[in-house]
Amino acid sequence: MDTDSTHTPSPSDTFNELQNSFLAQSYLPIDKRIVLLKKLHKRIVSNEQALIDAASKDFGYRTAFDTLLGDILPTVQGLAHIIKKLPKWAKPSKRSTSLSLWPSKVSVTYQPLGVVGVIAPWNYPIQLALVPVITAIAAGNRVMLKLSEFTPHTNAVIEKIFADELQAHCKVVLGASDVASEFSALPFAHLLFTGSTSVGKLVMKAASENLTPVTLELGGKSPVIITEQANIKKAAQTLLFGKMANAGQICVAPDYVFVPKALEHQLVQQLCELYKKHFKDGVEGKNLTSIISDAHYSRLEGYLTQAQQLGAQVIKPLDQNQQDKQKHRMGLHIVTAPSDDMTLMQDELFGPILPIKTYEKLDEAISYIKAHNHPLALYILGQDKHAQDYIMEQTLSGTVAVNDALVQVTADDVPFGGVGHSGMGHYHGKEGFLTFSHAKNTLVSSSFNPRTALLLKQSNLIIKLLKFLYIK
Repeated sequence: MDTDSTHTPSPSDTFNELQNSFLAQSYLPIDKRIVLLKKLHKRIVSNEQALIDAASKDFGYRTAFDTLLGDILPTVQGLAHIIKKLPKWAKPSKRSTSLSLWPSKVSVTYQPLGVVGVIAPWNYPIQLALVPVITAIAAGNRVMLKLSEFTPHTNAVIEKIFADELQAHCKVVLGASDVASEFSALPFAHLLFTGSTSVGKLVMKAASENLTPVTLELGGKSPVIITEQANIKKAAQTLLFGKMANAGQICVAPDYVFVPKALEHQLVQQLCELYKKHFKDGVEGKNLTSIISDAHYSRLEGYLTQAQQLGAQVIKPLDQNQQDKQKHRMGLHIVTAPSDDMTLMQDELFGPILPIKTYEKLDEAISYIKAHNHPLALYILGQDKHAQDYIMEQTLSGTVAVNDALVQVTADDVPFGGVGHSGMGHYHGKEGFLTFSHAKNTLVSSSFNPRTALLLKQSNLIIKLLKFLYIK
């Protein structure tokens, strides 16, 4: 007989508890939602150092800069934006009516959906867990949050943040792939998943059994195009920041670069010089985040080994301190002359490897990008406004940043999401509120409503009048 008094509820038990809670109070007033969001804001801020320390333990080593800039600050910033804007977003939206509906008035009212599921990844275990949860709570929902099994220390702090009265609005679920599978199959009102495209397909398949709408934040290979008039030093600075932040373990990290052939050598030279300046201690430095696990480190090593075997050149900016297998730490590796038969040009890299391809004419780079799956991010480096506009017109991507990298994701007042294989649906800002709300067509008629009596008579006069107004 099992005498253990502790019991971890199953995902289905947790779902039922939240569903019953939602049914008991299906509409939480806006002022009470704001009170909850302010409590969350206070708890996140008060746990700042605990989150930094926990994330570093989970990664083997993660810089405080990466956790602050990529995880905590965007979360707090986005939360403050939601608190400020929520009363306006939640107001009924008045819409115009045609004469056929006179004297009624129509509007769109926004209702909570119910219990929302959020499956968070390991690479930004704070922001990518909390921002969708915050947005779903702002829309009045209850939330189940599935955290990654690769970040147990961060998960413990997040569980602490959602302790006490906040548990009634968001419950944390822990576990590996088997728990994630059970989680995906629950009859959520909406399910948001952040992760790989391959797993995203499985999540969507499971959700379809319940007709659960999904938002998929995936990834893919985000390209960079450097134009002919680009300042190569500035382009290299942007690339180095975009590739080395969180050791490249970002869904919108620059994945490969197109550069004019005449500028390739200059770009490689600048990247190496900047790396030596900013990461002079390599894997021994305190400004370089580790790869999350031995398995992911081995995957990256495999990419480099195969690329060299197939004829690519792998350039290491430093003569030493470029790799530490035991601590799964890796410095920048530049790969020139990559070909499509190399796995590093097929898989999303998620690491500090930067393949560089060259082009003679801009259309060569654009054609290559268009021939592959739509990326989550597209980067354009260069001052030529005509080239910028042409690239944006000719390509389709989830986000675009011109002469910058990564930070477009932190913009509060614009939607974030992919297209095609890089995802579907949006969240962040108002679009996030709309994603987690039901926009209800609402028509209100007063006691003075001659229309119904006239329609009931099936009057020819009414038909003639409507034809006169609308069929011309």
